[in-house]
Amino acid sequence: MMSEDFTDKIVLITGSSRGIGTAIARKFAGAGADIVLNYRKAGGSSQAQAEKLRDEILAMGRRALLVQADIASYESVKGLFRQTADAFGRLDALVLNAAKAPFKPIERLLERDLRALVDVNYLGNIFCIKEALPLLEKSRGSIVFISSLGSRFYNPAYPLGSMKAAMESVVRDCAETLSEKGISVNAVCGGIVKTDSFKVLRQYWEEIDHLPEKFFVEPDEIADTVLFLCGASSRGIRGQTVVVDRGLGNSLYRSKKK
Repeated sequence: MMSEDFTDKIVLITGSSRGIGTAIARKFAGAGADIVLNYRKAGGSSQAQAEKLRDEILAMGRRALLVQADIASYESVKGLFRQTADAFGRLDALVLNAAKAPFKPIERLLERDLRALVDVNYLGNIFCIKEALPLLEKSRGSIVFISSLGSRFYNPAYPLGSMKAAMESVVRDCAETLSEKGISVNAVCGGIVKTDSFKVLRQYWEEIDHLPEKFFVEPDEIADTVLFLCGASSRGIRGQTVVVDRGLGNSLYRSKKK
């Protein structure tokens, strides 16, 4: 498979100030794309990291637009895509990476936790899809949702998994309804990646420290798959969730020899 060329393509990545989102932004910029970076909260570490990433992309000779927007707010999402259209006049790929959820069992979630869980991780993604459509229809572009193994495997303190599963269904449905517009819709289900949330996850999943290093996924491995799904080489893939977990999900049984 030849490497994809995204020269002068416009890619918007939600929640791109850190972790997997940052890796995806760097990967697309390295392939020639201009990037719309998004972070949720003004001020603090997220904005500082997003600004640093913007400068890095500019130094690569690519254009970068930095937009503060909370995808849980429809008005904020409208502003995100309005700024994208004003700056670039087009959009070729939308990567739905932003996520936010507490680490606690579902039965312990407060009403505000539940509403935030749905507003950010379900409604927010759908808001982004709706607002991206006019631009993506013109470019016959791509949408890729970033899911996780929590969508299919139980974790006692990971309510985000249910929202990831719901969005995988949205990916399937949108792949069909948007195919007539020439828009590709798929998802990447990432395994265990050592991002900021990993530090919190290990507090609720003690066994994770005994997992062999070979099963930990690098952010770049997720990014590589996202690029593939946005490129011409994936033209035969529609409405699928591609699992990138180094084989962790193949079997719940792990012998000590492994």
